[in-house]
Amino acid sequence: MGIKHQDDRGIYGEIKLFAGTASRELAGKIARYLGVPLSGHDVMHFANDNLWVRLHSSVRGQDVYVIQTTARPVHRNLMELLITLQTLRLDSAGRVTAVVPYLCYARSDKKDKPRTPITARLVADMIEIAGADRYMTLDLHAGQIQGFFSIPGDVISAFHIVTEQVKGLLAQMTRPVVLTVDLGFAKKGRNFAVDLGVPVAFVEKRRSGSKDQAEALTVIGDIAGRDVIVVDDEVDTAGSIAQAVRLAKREGARDIYLTFIHPVFSPPAVERLAELPVTRIITTDTVPLTEEAKAALGDKLHICSVAPLLGEVILRAHEGRSVGEMFNE
Repeated sequence: MGIKHQDDRGIYGEIKLFAGTASRELAGKIARYLGVPLSGHDVMHFANDNLWVRLHSSVRGQDVYVIQTTARPVHRNLMELLITLQTLRLDSAGRVTAVVPYLCYARSDKKDKPRTPITARLVADMIEIAGADRYMTLDLHAGQIQGFFSIPGDVISAFHIVTEQVKGLLAQMTRPVVLTVDLGFAKKGRNFAVDLGVPVAFVEKRRSGSKDQAEALTVIGDIAGRDVIVVDDEVDTAGSIAQAVRLAKREGARDIYLTFIHPVFSPPAVERLAELPVTRIITTDTVPLTEEAKAALGDKLHICSVAPLLGEVILRAHEGRSVGEMFNE
């Protein structure tokens, strides 16, 4: 008599999805993709700014995924994630995975000045200590942040989702070229351009005099008379991308398309983007946008959902299948 093998999905029980308050819409889309309901829990915000979490039902032995982005308000959203992870661990979940579409403090990845912290490492430690067995996130600002986690995880890129949107527009573009907002993004920008089958150019930024911020000075590459696809991983205050657009126009660019993964949009980003002479703004829903932001950007804005991508990664993690196969790796 042969050995009876346990179904892969029985190793950690069933999938349980929990939506953090910062990612309810995205979590709902992931739940629909997987065909499983969102599990209920209460998040109370007390008058003293403390948070309290209570599950509606037991997760003992289950495979649990907490979907919570850590954009603004950063510390409230981060603490909610940590408290929820600990709640699930204390309820004896079989495995707990933190699904963080946008990871806060990702730019604080090294000591670039004396007597400064490496906060991205601290955040990684807190997620692990709170109770996460695994993590998932999208397009980290710096790849070395993966090394800050001692737990296994999946760091996924959503650029192929944005790329597909841009590919659909290539036929209407005139001699398109990819433009990165600075040389630090050169490698990713080049990969983006290769995927599109178009040339790449770079914005050179320098600090001049006593100024704290670098200025976009020149474009390395040919963009005159071409449609330009400006690419970056995230837009915070939109200062860098606004400089890149103005410089591209000065260098003779035709239509300009903006592409980036994380729409962080700290003030005055929306106002800056709304004023720019761009044809299309292509981003994702790793960070939820307010209705006011959507209205201000109007028809220029196109949001690609990362829900099918995250949903498929969750399913493969649950079933013990390769995530790399999704990207032919």
